[in-house]
Amino acid sequence: MTIWLCATCGVEFEAELPPECPICADERQYLPVGGQIWITLDALQSTRKATVQEIEPDLYVITVSPSVGIGHRGLLVRTEQGNLLFDPPGYFDDDLLATLRELGGIAAIASSHPHLTGLSISLSHRFGNIPVWVNGDNRRWVMRPDPVIQFWLDEAEPLPGLKLVQCGGHFAGSAVLHWPGGAGGKGAILTGDTIGVNTDRATVTFLRSFPNRIPLPERSVRKIVRAIEPLAFDRLYDGFSPGLIAEGAKESIRYSAARYIGWISDAIRDPDERV
Repeated sequence: MTIWLCATCGVEFEAELPPECPICADERQYLPVGGQIWITLDALQSTRKATVQEIEPDLYVITVSPSVGIGHRGLLVRTEQGNLLFDPPGYFDDDLLATLRELGGIAAIASSHPHLTGLSISLSHRFGNIPVWVNGDNRRWVMRPDPVIQFWLDEAEPLPGLKLVQCGGHFAGSAVLHWPGGAGGKGAILTGDTIGVNTDRATVTFLRSFPNRIPLPERSVRKIVRAIEPLAFDRLYDGFSPGLIAEGAKESIRYSAARYIGWISDAIRDPDERV
């Protein structure tokens, strides 16, 4: 079967393609200047290469070069109960599948939000129809329906010890993955675009649209902070390299949220601004 992907977001579709990718036609994303472009996995496999690198014990990053779609990175968390692939890429080949099997295979797949679902269904089928965890509030953004999809709301445990937590914000069903074993046992969260690391590598941000610079309202930012507050973690990985707050990540989120809310509510003013 031919596997089709949207060239702009890298999400897979069934054989009957719509005129435009609904995910990219939405205000949070964009369509190419010349209009919708569809690509196939077979065509990509002659021009792309995927690499897998351990970035801390039991956490591996999957990078595709040249990038596909949005260009995010996939993150594989290894546990004694199986491995979870978070935000899978819009690409794989035989070498990548072999490497994943050497690392113990994949027992579950989950994504932070619809932009980063990649080839979730195809990868599930390659690993024995493992569950693909999709937040129920993102149901209308599923572009390839399949029985392997496991819908969830609020919180879910796709594998023992790993928790998906719904935060909202970027999408209604945007989520983070809590990995208690990360950061040497201090805990880590994987956030995709739910919480984005800033260029200063010390603070984070929250947006409805990253490419179109649409902000979130105060209530949405507060909801994100409330959702992650009960979690024990010190480190944060977002969906794009280098995308890392190595330590003090929870305090960074608190500070960044207060600063963000201060600016959008006009509680913070530029000291050089003439009133």
